[in-house]
Amino acid sequence: MSTRPTICGTRHAVSAGHYLAASAGHAILEAGGNAVDAGVAAGLALGVLQPDLVSVAGVAPILIRTAEGRVESIAGLGHWPRATPPDVFMREHGGQMPSGVRRMVVPAAPDAWITALERHGTMGFGDVARFAIRYAAEGYAVYPLLRESIAAHEAEYRRWPQNAAIFLPGGRVPDLGARFVQEDLARSLSYMVEEERRAAGRGRAAGLEAARAAFYRGDLAREIVRHIGAEGGFMAAEDLAEYRSRIEPVVTRRWRGHEVIACGPWCQGPALVEALLIAERLGLDGLGHNSPAYLHRITEALKAALADREYHFTDPAFGQVPIDDLLSDAHVAARAADVDPRRAHPGMPEPILGRGTALPPASAAALPKVEADTSYVAVVDRWGNAFSATPSDGSWNIPVIPGTGLVVSGRGSQSRPDPAHPAGVAPGKRPRLTPNPAMVVTRDGGVMPFGTPGGDVQIQAMLQVMLNILHFGMEVQEAIEAPRVASYSFPSSFAPYEYFPGRLAVEGRIPQATRDALAALGHGVKDWPDWTWLAGSVEVVLSDPAAGLIRAGADPRRPAYAIAG
Repeated sequence: MSTRPTICGTRHAVSAGHYLAASAGHAILEAGGNAVDAGVAAGLALGVLQPDLVSVAGVAPILIRTAEGRVESIAGLGHWPRATPPDVFMREHGGQMPSGVRRMVVPAAPDAWITALERHGTMGFGDVARFAIRYAAEGYAVYPLLRESIAAHEAEYRRWPQNAAIFLPGGRVPDLGARFVQEDLARSLSYMVEEERRAAGRGRAAGLEAARAAFYRGDLAREIVRHIGAEGGFMAAEDLAEYRSRIEPVVTRRWRGHEVIACGPWCQGPALVEALLIAERLGLDGLGHNSPAYLHRITEALKAALADREYHFTDPAFGQVPIDDLLSDAHVAARAADVDPRRAHPGMPEPILGRGTALPPASAAALPKVEADTSYVAVVDRWGNAFSATPSDGSWNIPVIPGTGLVVSGRGSQSRPDPAHPAGVAPGKRPRLTPNPAMVVTRDGGVMPFGTPGGDVQIQAMLQVMLNILHFGMEVQEAIEAPRVASYSFPSSFAPYEYFPGRLAVEGRIPQATRDALAALGHGVKDWPDWTWLAGSVEVVLSDPAAGLIRAGADPRRPAYAIAG
């Protein structure tokens, strides 16, 4: 039994991390827009509706598959300012990543959304941004996770008066159900729309370029550079003016007749594919859903794939990532051969390719201090276009740019302070990103965009939901709601990069006998509540050609909803 039904429609469907974002995407679809128009509308809205998790000026990795079958990823990930000294965090900050402007990278999301519209959309920026502007100007109701997140970081929000003015209205944590308004952010987005309208006589493409210029070369850019410089950061006008989101190759592999599609090793996407292939090599047939043997194999497959992420993944413009070797039959077989069906690996599996990287000391805490970070949107339209995006960047550990409502991407927290690490800091280099939108083209010709927030839990939740649907045959909503586990047996992607060898978090709905059996196998089991946002918030849209339907589900662990028509 699921708490909600799987939502079905004959024309289109959208699932997003907040119900008003899903509503925005659905309104665009009903107005004749395609999946890209709808996805951008929902994605922009998420930056307003989940301002503790997503920034309009943050990151926005996007995966698009056209009705004709062409697939591309728009990285939507900014790079370190080119004036950043590579050793600055080792030399001036004791090998730590400080809060504040020095962890800021070039804001990528506005360009990523506009690039998606330029290449595959049909509408203008103002057409799709009107929902975000409305929600920012008129406000919306404070929901439990937003209030919980603000309360948990109240002291950090008070560090900067402009942050406190937005997130602590009246000087205190907003009440549940109170109206949350972001007037400065509404004005910033409206300025981009106004600049687009001024260029409207020269066509849609010129209008989109004018909206981009308003952010990256206009008044907003000047305010961003001025404030970051005044606070001791390194962002220059040229970093913004010259920025363009890269169109990156995708990673695809066949699995049981399906085609699994992930973004490249600038994010953690390929680790999802590797974990799936290792789990398949270990053998899943005949194992009961969420049985001890099944969860053990899934966990060990994920630990192996995330070890290879730690050892190898980096910005491909700055280092060679051996993706074909990591996903080769030989490497997958070697990783599977190292898995003991009777005993969990006590930490992070050792490198097979290369020499690996040094591990930090084990943390004494029970589980990492996890940030509620990131959201997600999936869309499939009546023509068969599919859209998958994972916008992100929180607001409590970096200052709002005064007068704009904009929180410039603090994604530098996912670079290692030591430039010698594969994911280390370097001028012009991109951090190794956790957000990773994905898709599956099913063997019957359907398409399934899916993804989740959750940091290092993302690919773990995604793998479990994907297997629930495609291996166990669950309905979409049932697959999303099923209880999950997550390993922390690798260095965290977030500063301060904590390491929890053997740690396995388990939702409380998994029976005690199963948890005991996992502990007997050597997993360091830590109990989660029955339902927790820490386990991610997976959203899925799945077209079903045989039935002539598009199915969608959304995760009740967060305020996510799906709508179909």
